[in-house]
Amino acid sequence: MTDGNREVTLVTGASMGIGRALADAFAGQGHHLLLVARSGRMLEDLALEIGRMHGVRVFCFAADLAEPGSPQRIAEYCRKRGLHVTLLVNCAGISRASDFSELPSAALECVMAVNMSAAARLIRQFLPGMIAARKGGIINLASLGGAQGVPGLALYSATKSFVITLSEALHMELKGTGVRVVAVCPGFIETGFMEKAGHDARRVRLPINPVDVVVKAAMRGYRQNRMLVYPTLLDFLLVFSQRFTPRFVSAGLSGFLAAARNNR
Repeated sequence: MTDGNREVTLVTGASMGIGRALADAFAGQGHHLLLVARSGRMLEDLALEIGRMHGVRVFCFAADLAEPGSPQRIAEYCRKRGLHVTLLVNCAGISRASDFSELPSAALECVMAVNMSAAARLIRQFLPGMIAARKGGIINLASLGGAQGVPGLALYSATKSFVITLSEALHMELKGTGVRVVAVCPGFIETGFMEKAGHDARRVRLPINPVDVVVKAAMRGYRQNRMLVYPTLLDFLLVFSQRFTPRFVSAGLSGFLAAARNNR
């Protein structure tokens, strides 16, 4: 069964946090949506809510992006339904606060699979269609943590560095194709993400901003086709200051500000 030839914005990690907020924001601009997250029930409830509020079609696909075959299954679903992904928003991400030597092997594999492999595979699935149509875009949710190693979040910061550098390269490769690529690099955001990662938010020595700060910056950065988007002035200044400091200083400062290493 197909839904005709319908253009959609695909949002991963859409059931909560930044993903949910971006889905709502794009629906408010008239985008039809394909929402992806692990919880099918939450997605269905969200689809009804967004559809009624904004008068757009909202499709759902429940998938665990830690499974290598999920991006292919999402692409097959789109083909069967006649959905054309013209904007891919990679918001799904996970973290685990821990010294790397103490990180459980299952968590290690899951963080890498969701934060890096799934994002890259989804881009590879849908990018050729965007190039052929000479329009479209990709918004990758990175992190301020990707600008340097963060003690206590070593693997997470490394995966977000991957997202940033992949986005930078794609941004340049796709110049003149009509396809935009933007990486959004927020600091700490009020989403419940840290609690799930075992990261005590009370210890963090940086402001924890509301979700709408990221959403507004992401929407503006996408309109302007900016390579990297820093939602706040402090985010920008922290990254800019690294031009004048040795890498070991930047890494040490990031560990102090994030305070992800419990009892150290």
